[in-house]
Amino acid sequence: MADQPKTRKTAADFSPQTLKLFDQYVHGDISRRDFLSGVARYAVAGVTALSILEALQPDYAFGQQISPDDPALSCRYLELPSPAGYGTVRGYLAQPKAADKDGAKRPLVLVVHENRGLNPHIEDVTRRLALEGFIAFAPDALFPLGGYPGDEDKARGMFGTLDQDKTKQDFIAVAKAMQSWPQGNGKLGVTGFCYGGGMANYLATQLPELKAAVPFYGRQADADQVAAIQAPLLIHYAEQDERVNAGAAAYDAALKAAGKNAVSYTYPDTQHGFHNDTTPRYHQAAAELAWQRTLAFFKQHLS
Repeated sequence: MADQPKTRKTAADFSPQTLKLFDQYVHGDISRRDFLSGVARYAVAGVTALSILEALQPDYAFGQQISPDDPALSCRYLELPSPAGYGTVRGYLAQPKAADKDGAKRPLVLVVHENRGLNPHIEDVTRRLALEGFIAFAPDALFPLGGYPGDEDKARGMFGTLDQDKTKQDFIAVAKAMQSWPQGNGKLGVTGFCYGGGMANYLATQLPELKAAVPFYGRQADADQVAAIQAPLLIHYAEQDERVNAGAAAYDAALKAAGKNAVSYTYPDTQHGFHNDTTPRYHQAAAELAWQRTLAFFKQHLS
C-alpha cells in the first residue's frame, strides 16, 4: 500500500492551554521539561506530551511554495561586511533571474527570521518575494555561531547566546549595503516575523531612509524611539497572542500621536506565527490576506 500523504494539523487540533504553553516554550519563558510536564495535563488517551511537542514543531515540507531551483529565480548565499557587528553577515539572496540581464532596477526587501535563524521556511518566504519582482535578502543572525543548525531546539538555544547589540548592527549593515546594490532601485523595505517583526520595528527607528516596514507579530519599538520613524508601517497581529499584543494598543496610539503613516491589522482566530505554513499555528485565510496586503504595500512604497 502506498504511503498516505501527511495531514497538516491546525490550531484547532490542540487545546488553547497547549498552544499557550508552546508559545511560552518557543520564546524561552519555560523550559522543554516544563512544557512537557505542563502539556501532559491536556493530553488525551494514547497521546504523549512528547508527541504533542513533535506535532507542533515545523514541518518544512508543508511550507515549500517555491522550489530553490525555480527557473524564474536566481538564488544564492552571500556574505556582507558588518564592522560594527559580528564582522560578517551571511544570508540568502533571491531575485528574479531577469535581474541579471535586463538592467531594470528592482525594489529591495530585507527579510528577518524568527528566533531560530535562517531556516528553510524563511528562505522560501524570500523566494516568494523574488517571484513578485523584488530583490530579497534574508540574513542569518546565527551565522557568527555557525549558522542555522537544522534543529529547532538547538537553534533557539544558540539564539539566546547572541549579543543583540552586535546582531542589531549586523542588520543595519545589511540594510545600508542593500540600498547601494546596482540591480536595486535604492528603495528598501523590511519585513520580519516574531523576532523579525520586532527587528522590523527597530530598523524603522534606526533608518530614516527606510521606505516601508511590515512587522508580523513582533515586539513594538520603544516609545521614545517612535518619533524617529519615517517609513510607513503595515503591522500584522494575531488575535490570540497575549505576549505581543500587550504592547499593541500603546504602540498604535504612539504612532498616531506622532503623526506616523501606520496601519495595523489584527486577524481573528489566529495564533502567534499564523503566517508560518510549516506549523499547526498556520491560518491559511489570514496568512494569505496578510501576504496580499504586504505585497501591495511594498509595491506601493518601493516602486
